[in-house]
Amino acid sequence: MSRVAAAKKARKLLRRRRRGPVAAIPGTLDVDPNALPPKLHVFAYEGETLIDEPLEDLDRIPKLRKRFANGVVWIDVVGLGDAAVLEKLQSIFDLHSLAMEDVVHLNQRAKSERYGKHVFTVVRMARRDQELLDLEQVSFFLGDHFVLSFQERPGDVFEPIRARLRESRGRVRRMGADYLLYALLDAVVDGAFPVVEGIGDELEEIEAQVLQAAADDQLARIHALKRELLALRRATWPLREAIQTMIRDECVSEEVELFLRDAMDHTVQVVEMVESQREICSGLLDMYMTQVSNRMNEIMKVLTIMSTIFIPLGFVAGLYGMNFDANVSPYNMPELSQPYGYPVAVAAMVAIAAGMLVFFRRRGWI
Repeated sequence: MSRVAAAKKARKLLRRRRRGPVAAIPGTLDVDPNALPPKLHVFAYEGETLIDEPLEDLDRIPKLRKRFANGVVWIDVVGLGDAAVLEKLQSIFDLHSLAMEDVVHLNQRAKSERYGKHVFTVVRMARRDQELLDLEQVSFFLGDHFVLSFQERPGDVFEPIRARLRESRGRVRRMGADYLLYALLDAVVDGAFPVVEGIGDELEEIEAQVLQAAADDQLARIHALKRELLALRRATWPLREAIQTMIRDECVSEEVELFLRDAMDHTVQVVEMVESQREICSGLLDMYMTQVSNRMNEIMKVLTIMSTIFIPLGFVAGLYGMNFDANVSPYNMPELSQPYGYPVAVAAMVAIAAGMLVFFRRRGWI
């Protein structure tokens, strides 16, 4: 199976599994049977104390929350394939069933909503592997001294945040849970920059290729990049509103609001870059069609010139190819009896063709 066919199959399967049952009971955890089993990792910190380890026993969570009552507990869940684990987390943190339903239904647009004492946020984490765009849904819960994150599969952009926690760099160990959520959101936003820049670099390469010679594979790639940019726009455009909603939320401190405004500014930059790349993509399509049209015009011009040159040559050859007999009348094609009639006729035809080529050349037609 080719890479393009595999990508189409993956997108088709993704669309199928992202839709929940029709008319299902609100708040139902309809877990995808093909989803990965959850693996939990906990970061709990307060002052100089830090716990950084996998979490296998969910019954430890209440003890961790009690121990770090004035600190922050971050539980990162990778994999959404076990409804029992998700329901256990929902019970421990008293999460709303509608929010948990959105966690497992992976067709959500970026948003931020309040459910009681918790803030539920959904974003799209953009990554690009082997020229294929991947937009993974990541869900967050922000509550009293805790942050929950839910991912579909391993691999994310949060490793710098984990390194800052382990090495106690920056503000993250000195701030609350709202700052940790900001740091995670900022990592998602900043992670979109390399993706958009990578698409821009590829568009520049295609532009150089199109200027040299237009090819069919270039058109297919331009359309593929245009679809990727459209998907990126759908992922990043509503993120501005989500961050703006968080800024207005009371559970975010005034100090963190300033950082969220900076993250929103980065989101606007990503959106503007995506829009610029989409315009470049549309311009490339026009350039490609222009190049194809120009190439066709050049081919038609050459064929027209060749046809024009052969018109008088065909006339001369056709004239001398008629059945004349010089013995009947001296006016019945007298050149037929000349000893050098053939070379003279050929020389005349060559002279006519050369003269027309010189004329076309001086007029700038060739």
